[in-house]
Amino acid sequence: MSLSMAQLLIHSEQVPAEAREALRAAYEGLPQNRGSRLASAARVLYEATDLECSDIRELVGLPGEGHCG
Repeated sequence: MSLSMAQLLIHSEQVPAEAREALRAAYEGLPQNRGSRLASAARVLYEATDLECSDIRELVGLPGEGHCG
């Protein structure tokens, strides 16, 4: 089980609003939609920061391996 920072990111004013909305929707919506919404949040964060894709994916609660674009 990995540690997700998603709940903290949802409340951070420094996180783009689009990413916060995707994260909020991921945890308030249906579980079967969670992965795609987390991926959307990862994409927004990847485009808005200089962080590595794998780090961003882990921050939102996804496995590190995968794409952010």
